[in-house]
Amino acid sequence: QVQLVESGGGLVQPGGSLRLSCATSGSIFSIYTMGWYRQAPGKQRELVAHITSRRITNYADSVKGRFTISRDNAKSTVYLQMNSLKPEDTAVYYCNAHTVVSDNWGQGTQVTVSS
Repeated sequence: QVQLVESGGGLVQPGGSLRLSCATSGSIFSIYTMGWYRQAPGKQRELVAHITSRRITNYADSVKGRFTISRDNAKSTVYLQMNSLKPEDTAVYYCNAHTVVSDNWGQGTQVTVSS
């Protein structure tokens, strides 16, 4: 079982940037596909980006060119750099660690984009 703790959320103006971090413990980080998901009020949770153990990345169309996911296996941490933020990016952002036999979630961190 892996434990995940997100950080880095907050309030930012449109056009601003934030970097989310997800620190993990309790398992072998390098084997996991790591993902960031988000859930806005009244909406379903959706995939934002993920990065495989081989560092292959995939992004939702809505964030392509603005968000970058990366991982540091030495620190067992995954990051989400978010630039050019828009009000529609407002949501709770969740970190996910996935293998074929398990799915693990963090508690979420709030991102609010507002002037």
